[in-house]
Parts: sequence; C-alpha cells; structure tokens
Amino acid sequence: MSTTSVITLHDLTFEWPDGTVALDHVSGSFTGGRTGLVGRNGAGKSTLLRLVAGQLLPTGGRIDTVGEVGYLPQTLTLAKATTVAELLGIDRILAALHAIEAGEIDERHFDTLGDNWDIEARADEALHDIGFSASDLHRPVAALSGGEAMLIAVTGLRIRRTPITILDEPTNNLDRAARAALGEFLDAWPGTLIVVSHDLELLERMDSTAELYAGGLEVFGGPYSAWREHREQEQAAATAAARSAEQALKVEKRQRIEAETTLARRDRTARKTQKDGGIPKILAGNRASRAQASAGALRGVLDTKVEAAQAAVDAASARVRADEHIHLVLPDPGVPRGRRIAEFRSGERVFVVQGPERVALVGPNGSGKSTLLDGLISRSAPDATLLTDRVGYLPQRLDGLDESATAVENVQSVANSMPVAEIRNQLARLLLRGASVDRPVRTLSGGERFRVCLAKLLLADPPHQLLILDEPTNNLDIASVEQLGEALDGYRGAVLVVSHDHEFLRRIGVDAVLELDGTGRLRQGAPDTL
Repeated sequence: MSTTSVITLHDLTFEWPDGTVALDHVSGSFTGGRTGLVGRNGAGKSTLLRLVAGQLLPTGGRIDTVGEVGYLPQTLTLAKATTVAELLGIDRILAALHAIEAGEIDERHFDTLGDNWDIEARADEALHDIGFSASDLHRPVAALSGGEAMLIAVTGLRIRRTPITILDEPTNNLDRAARAALGEFLDAWPGTLIVVSHDLELLERMDSTAELYAGGLEVFGGPYSAWREHREQEQAAATAAARSAEQALKVEKRQRIEAETTLARRDRTARKTQKDGGIPKILAGNRASRAQASAGALRGVLDTKVEAAQAAVDAASARVRADEHIHLVLPDPGVPRGRRIAEFRSGERVFVVQGPERVALVGPNGSGKSTLLDGLISRSAPDATLLTDRVGYLPQRLDGLDESATAVENVQSVANSMPVAEIRNQLARLLLRGASVDRPVRTLSGGERFRVCLAKLLLADPPHQLLILDEPTNNLDIASVEQLGEALDGYRGAVLVVSHDHEFLRRIGVDAVLELDGTGRLRQGAPDTL
C-alpha cells in the first residue's frame, strides 16, 4: 500500500447557508490503496466526500488531490428514462464514438472520446461480471432493482478508471450476492479508493481505516476490526490515565488543605506567644513577616501543583469518549406467546408471526420484499394479513416526522399522556440531549432524525405490538446500528425486519426467517443461515 498522500485536507472548513458548521478546520490526508471512512452520523463524512469530489466548495481551507475524482453518492438519482449507459456515466463517450464511426469528423467528438476507443468492449466485459452485457446499455433503469442500479453505477466508476474513487454507502439495498460481487470489485480496484460504509464485511476488505471525529481526521493502517481493537485499547488507556489523574488531583487538594491547616495552627501559636509576651515585639514582628512570606510561597507552590493536576485531569478526560450506549426501559406491549400477530400465505402454506417473535424477511433484490410490506401495512395484500391494530412502521426514508416540530413535540404526538420531563429523559437515553430536542426536526442530522423516528416508534402509547422495520440500517453509521440493536433489546413485542445486513439480524436475535425467492414465492428459512 502506498504511503504517498493523494488527498490532503488543509484546515478545511465548510458551513451550510443557514450557518450550520459541518466541518471545522479539518486537516489530514488519505494515502493510496483502499480506505474505509467511518464516523458517527452528523460527523460530516458525506459532506467531506462531496467536497473532495468537487460537488461542494469549502468555506475555508483547501483540498489537494492527485488526479481526477470519481464519486458515487449515497442516493442515486434514478429517473425512469435514465439508461444503463447514463448510469455508467459513459453515454456521452458512446455517443461520440458512434458519431465518429458514422463518419462525423467534428473535433468535439474526438475530445469527448479521448483515449476511450475500446469503451464498448470495456463496458461489455465489466457488465458481464454483474450479469449484464453491452446489449443492456440502452435499457432503462426503471426495469432494474435498486441493488442492480447500484452495482451498475459502481461498475461505471470502474470503467472510467479515475485515479481516485469515492463510494458513499455502496452496499445500501444490495442483497448478499450483490454485496459479494461488490466486495470482489473492490479487492482488485485500481487506484485510490475511499469508502463510507456501515457494512463491517466491506470495511474488513480495506487497507486502512480513517475516522472523522470531533473535527479531526485520523488514519489507521489496518481494516476496521484492527482499528476498533486499537481504539478500544486507546480508550482503556485513556480511562485509566483519567482515573489516575483524578486521584492525583485529590491528593494535591488534600495536601493543600492540610498545609493550610498547619499554617493556620502556626499563626495562632505565634499570635499567642506574642500576646503572652514571650519574645520582644520587634523580634515577633520580624518572625511574623518571615512566616507570612514563607506561607505565601508555600501556598503558591501548592496552588501550582493543584492547577497542574487539574490540567492533567482535563487533558486526560478529553481523550475519553462519552458513553454512547442506549439503555431504554420500555412499557410491555402485552404480547403473549400464543398471540397471532400476522400471517403470510404462499400457495397452501401459511407462515405466522406469533408472540414476541423476531422475524427477518430476506431475499434477493427485486424479489418483492418492500411490495409485500406495503401490502401488509395497507392491508391490501391478498397473501398477507395483520392481526393487530397496534403496528409501528420504520420506513427506509425516515419520513412521517413533523419537520417544523421539535423532537419532544413529535414524541408527544404519539405519547400525549407521557410527561414532558419523562419524554426528555427517554430522548436522553436515546442520545438526544440538550438543545437538540428543542430544535425543529428539519435542522437535525440524519442520525438525530433517526433517533426521533425510533423514539416515536418505541414510546408510542399504547405500545405497538408489532414493529415493522424496512432496511433500518441503511444510512446509519456503525455506532447507530449498534444502538438500534440496544434500543430493540428493551422491546417485548413482535419485530418484522427487512434487511440485507446479516450482522444486524444476528445482533437482534432473529427467531425465524421468511425468504422470498426470485419468483416471489415465500418459504421458511433458518436463522443459523444468516
């Protein structure tokens, strides 16, 4: 792996038009090879990628890159008329090639084509790797699944061979087979690659891990698991250092108090001796002056030691990260084990979600999982039936929030009997604290919006007996994925979750698996296959 910097950030600052600061004087660099970029939601990862790609301009500082940058955004814009060639980003090059082949000699065509005379052959070869071919170049993407569109877009970056490539959450909506195909792409990716992802398996394929945290960028030479172990060791050492510094501060403060007590005792003794006439008045005055000077010097030394000990505590504490774990105590939704919550039918077979089960709905892209969920929720699907009215739904897009209302007001709308103080307490347990709970939802970061949605889901009164989660880990950072699992630990109702994130499904303890095959037929799967 190259150690030469290919992207360098110089005191980079970016501020949105409303005054919100997304990045504040960030400096650092990315080297060649493959780097996984991690950080909490709201840390500015996507903003940083857009700045590097040239889609945004810095408010302050600058970015130096060695070569052209190719960029895959977190959300693809897929108009129905868009073709596969356009999604690949080679439509203009192909048009120039075909014009030249038809006999046109306009210089603009040659400028557009450049050295890409073999573009069709390269496209055909790359498309074959994901189950397509050059014959699909004029096919509309409306006929593709979201996962297929994502793979084609990544393939386009590979074809264009930019020296630097940036991928923002490329595994969103990808099924297991597509994730495996993408992983193989990235294993042999030419040039520099930077990937933002919450997919732990993908991050394990990276050469380096970079973290954007507290306004700084730090790069570690190893995949995510090695970086995580390094960070945990670092935090253990920082915690131990903070405790040691606090103990040293207590010692210095105690010695300062003991010294003050000794000085006061000496002063009283001297005053009593002088009062009793034990020594001449002039001599007593000289002794008092020397004693005061000595006491002042001692106090100065001791105060300096206390200040130094306090500074050591502050420095050590600054290296300890705050506990960001969720610890919710939720009301019991009252779902006995024999209660039938939902039914799915496939031919002669009936699949039942019963009691507080956790059921995963899985299947390849395009198999109809979201369609089945939509039909279940709207009660319009002939092959899916809800047997409870107390259903909470967390959609992929995190809509359903009142954008002009605060987090507290959004939760109040579904839990109006809960005291405001308790709502604030529960939001704090969901890591929404301070002024953020009183700001309009539209001003919150993606991670904060997610927690408001989750609060509405989990704190509803009466409690939901079934939670339906559609790809809940999309666009969440790794910490938020872990925190979603922690929040669900306190929920005692049934859960139906659609997800390609098998690590998350294992984390929440799935009891049963329903699998849609490529023909839309439903069958029972086994949790141990996740």
